[in-house]
Amino acid sequence: MDIIKLLQNELKQEAVTTRKFLALVPFDKPDYAPHEKSMKMLPLATHIADLSSWPKLGVETDELDFATAPYNPQKAENNEQLIALFDKGIEESLASLAEVEEAFLERPWILRTGEQIHAEMTKYGLIRVSLNQITHHRAQLGVYLRLLDIPIPGSYGPSADEMNF
Repeated sequence: MDIIKLLQNELKQEAVTTRKFLALVPFDKPDYAPHEKSMKMLPLATHIADLSSWPKLGVETDELDFATAPYNPQKAENNEQLIALFDKGIEESLASLAEVEEAFLERPWILRTGEQIHAEMTKYGLIRVSLNQITHHRAQLGVYLRLLDIPIPGSYGPSADEMNF
């Protein structure tokens, strides 16, 4: 089994679906959130786009320390820019994965803020977390879209909006 190829294929497959969701983000509602504790619409969409670069981050670094590298999300003014940000991360992540051997993925990777360790995992683990986070937040975005009465695309088959009842 070729883990690198499997990860690359999964990134490509999830990217197809995620692009459909990012294309629907209503930029006229950047501060929409279904609950006061929920992330706002545009920061959520930007976070999804940013997550596409995390597999590259896992390949090219051994840690992310928010104390020395604070999170500064990229800006997108429209759906095309948002998708371009996402696609850039996917392309760079796929290219980074193509440069490593499977055993490399067993190396440790750490998420921290200074001395506070948030997570310790392998590089493979970080790539899996990245994929899971993209899927998780895409589903969250789907709820936002549904509540705004924006028809959503299917993820792993047709959505209720695509079904002929």
